[in-house]
Amino acid sequence: MWAIPTYLLAAFAEIGGCFAFWAWLRLGKSPFWLAPGMASLALFAWALTRVDADFAGRAYAAYGGIYILSSLVWMWAVEESPPDRWDVLGAAFCLAGALVIIFAPRGE
Repeated sequence: MWAIPTYLLAAFAEIGGCFAFWAWLRLGKSPFWLAPGMASLALFAWALTRVDADFAGRAYAAYGGIYILSSLVWMWAVEESPPDRWDVLGAAFCLAGALVIIFAPRGE
């Protein structure tokens, strides 16, 4: 099943693209950060269309839980701020919901 790796690719592409804008506008980085950021956002959009889902809304809903977990990993790995227990608990709830959506036995 390629859903989880594809969602992870989409999540880190989206986070990376958005972080490029954050770095430019909030951290005073060069506007040259925007070109790779926009390419990363295009990769995000492409990756999300590769998920095997019957409806876009279902793909986006499942993606939400993966995105939340990925955001906390980004915060820890890139921004060097480990998540606290509330971050972890909230992400666990969201991930559980995403996994229900992804692996639900539909049409059986």
